Amino acid sequence: MHYDPIKDRFGALVEGRPWAMRLFFSILQVVFLRAWYVRRALRAAAERSGGRLRMLDAGTGFGQFSWWMARRYPGVRIHAVDIKNDYLEWARVLFERYGLDARTTFGVDDLTRLGAVGPYDLILSVDVMEHIEEDETVFSHFHRVLRPGGTVIINTPSDQGGSDVGADGDASFIGEHVRDGYGQDELREKLERAGFTVERIDYTYGPWGSLAWKLLIKYPMLLLSKTFAAVILLPFYYIPVLPLATVFNFLDVSTPNHTGTGLIAVARRP
Repeated sequence: MHYDPIKDRFGALVEGRPWAMRLFFSILQVVFLRAWYVRRALRAAAERSGGRLRMLDAGTGFGQFSWWMARRYPGVRIHAVDIKNDYLEWARVLFERYGLDARTTFGVDDLTRLGAVGPYDLILSVDVMEHIEEDETVFSHFHRVLRPGGTVIINTPSDQGGSDVGADGDASFIGEHVRDGYGQDELREKLERAGFTVERIDYTYGPWGSLAWKLLIKYPMLLLSKTFAAVILLPFYYIPVLPLATVFNFLDVSTPNHTGTGLIAVARRP
């Protein structure tokens, strides 16, 4: 199954409507477990710097994490890049509407030929590397534009069934991926070859998170892949499901996962 066309349809629904995009971001931050882990890593990085840093949001998508950082930390300056200009244009409208454009810039950029020059204190890459064959080239670019002592955060599917790699046919979410996912050792070795010191690599989407993902993301997306008109049914679906699945997400981030279908890595440039 291809996830991006459905994501694009949601983007089109909120395009040019800052209030709707803001609501959309709030929903994403709740239903996607990866956002729980990424926000925790971002908070730690921001607190180490006293809330003042330059950040590269590498593969920003709709810009939801740049939005979260810009609103929470007035001392943060962000450059958000993506290969899709329409995503960036949607984000620009939102940031301009709420006066965050003075601290946030946007640019079309290919991470394998990264044009951004930095130096940055923090680089964030969320669910991007599984789409890029030349991942070590990207890591080398990240090392080049990150200042010494700076932090890079990588969130990606693992090789333990990320994006439902074991599912049959249309149930799988890996149609747009160049790799099924990373092993912990593989990701560590690639980051170290690029010159980083890896602080931690944690499994995400353990048993609780995987169950929440099926309830909150997989089943609705499979329905929407059949007909996007089903979007009108989603509020009725989420009313009973969301409270329970939110508890599952909380349990996932609150307990160590010995395995999981996702990974989040935090590394530093020495």
